[in-house]
Amino acid sequence: MNFQFYMKKLYGSKAFEDFKKEFSDAVLCGGFFVIDKDGNDNKQHFDFFIPSLKKSFSFKMENNIQGDFIENFGEKQPQLVSDRYDFDFEQIEEIIVNAMKQHDVENRIQKILLSFQHLDGNDYLIGTVFISGMSLIKIQVDLTNMNFVDFEKKSFFDMIKKV
Repeated sequence: MNFQFYMKKLYGSKAFEDFKKEFSDAVLCGGFFVIDKDGNDNKQHFDFFIPSLKKSFSFKMENNIQGDFIENFGEKQPQLVSDRYDFDFEQIEEIIVNAMKQHDVENRIQKILLSFQHLDGNDYLIGTVFISGMSLIKIQVDLTNMNFVDFEKKSFFDMIKKV
């Protein structure tokens, strides 16, 4: 899976051409990706903000490309993200595996959820990685230099409050 492959697929679709004709001011503001290592529940979504409407629109890439308006969360306008990155999701997985090794995490990756967004002047993939042993990892990958900048492992048991 390559980021540019999905961008070209989206930009070349009839659904996107129609969308851009109607909302020429729309800008890419994020994305959401699911990499399912145990099953076949992979997903790719790209989100656009339409300043003239102050609304967001999301394209689902799995199966046929379909788009629909989505709820905006909060008053703050989403930040523009670049569509010019050229990375493979396998490369992102390798960054996650290397970060796990550096933090002595030996569990197996089951599912990776990635949110593509702009924070503090940079574009990031912010991930939640479900791993064996009823645990998860929160990770943040800086796309400018392709390395992780934040890593935190949590157990589901840590998140359960005892009553």
